[in-house]
Amino acid sequence: MTLNRRSFIQQSAAASLASALSLPSWAADATVKYGGSPWLGHYPAHLAMAEGYLKEVGITQDWQSFATSSARMSAFMSGGVDIGCAGIVSALALMSRGAKQFAIIAIPENFGRVEGLVARKGIDSVADLKGKKIGVTFASSTHLLVLDVLEQAGIKPGGADVLNIPGPELHGAIKTGQIDAAAAWTPHFDNILREPGVKLLADDSQFSLYKSFKVTPGPDVLLVRREFAAKNGDLVKRYLSAYFKASDLLREQPEKASQALLKFTGLTMKEQMSAVTGSDWYPQAQQKELLTGEFVQGLQKLAEMLVKHKQIDKAPVVKDWIDASFV
Repeated sequence: MTLNRRSFIQQSAAASLASALSLPSWAADATVKYGGSPWLGHYPAHLAMAEGYLKEVGITQDWQSFATSSARMSAFMSGGVDIGCAGIVSALALMSRGAKQFAIIAIPENFGRVEGLVARKGIDSVADLKGKKIGVTFASSTHLLVLDVLEQAGIKPGGADVLNIPGPELHGAIKTGQIDAAAAWTPHFDNILREPGVKLLADDSQFSLYKSFKVTPGPDVLLVRREFAAKNGDLVKRYLSAYFKASDLLREQPEKASQALLKFTGLTMKEQMSAVTGSDWYPQAQQKELLTGEFVQGLQKLAEMLVKHKQIDKAPVVKDWIDASFV
C-alpha cells in the first residue's frame, strides 16, 4: 500500500494521539520541594528518591536541608517547602498561634527506642536524679521526656538541675563528668550508651502518653503545605505511594535500606542498622487508623502537656490540622 504525504501525516498524528492517551496523566515530571535532614524521620523520603520510587510515579524531589524542625516550619510558612517531616513540637508551637499553612498527612514512624535518658555510674533510677545535673537540648522531644519522667518520679520543678546542651555535645559532657545524666536521640543516644558504666534510666516507652496512646514526647509527622495540596491532590497521593514503598523497604529489608542510607547519614553500618531497626515504620495501610484514632487523641494530650510545662502558650485543636484524605 502506498501512502501519500497527507495520509502519512494524518496516520502519524493519530498514532501520536493514541500513544499520548495511553500514557499516565503525570508522564511529565512534577517537582516537589521537600524539607529534610539526616534525621531518621526523613529516611523514607530520601530512599524514595534514591531508589527511584518517586521517578516511577513521575516526581522529581527538590531536597532542601534544614538543621532544625523550627527552621523547616518557617519554610512551610513562607512557601519554600511543599512536603516535609518535622517533630510535632515545632508544628504545635505554630498551631498554637493559629498558623493554618500546613496539614499533617501521615505519621512516618515510632522512634521510641532510639532516644532516652542515660545516667553515669551510681545513678540507678530517675528518682536518684534529685539534685543532679541533667543535660538536654531545650524545646526538643528529649526535654519533654525529662520533664515528664521527673514528674512521674515525684521530683518537682527545680528539684534537678536541667541544663540546655546541644545534642552533639551531650556525649562529651557526660563522659567528662560535667553532667550526671543526659537525654539524647540517635546517634548521640547510642554513643552515650557505649560509655562504660552508664545506665539507661528511661526511653520513650516510659513517657506517660506512650503508655496510653503510643505517642512519644515528640513524634515525627509528615506535613504538606495546604495551598500546594489544594492544587496538587493527585500529586500528593502519588508522592505518598512512593514514600510508603520506601517505608516498606525500611521495615522489610532493613539491611538493604541501611546500606542505601550510609552516604546520606554519615553513620556506620552498625549505627545505621540500630536506627532503622530501632524504629517502627508505619505502612500506608495503617495511616487512616493513626490519623483518625487514638493517636491523634494522644497528640492532643501532648499539646496540653506542652502548655503545662510552659513550652507553648495554649493547646491547639490538633484534629483541625489533620488531613487523612491522601492515604
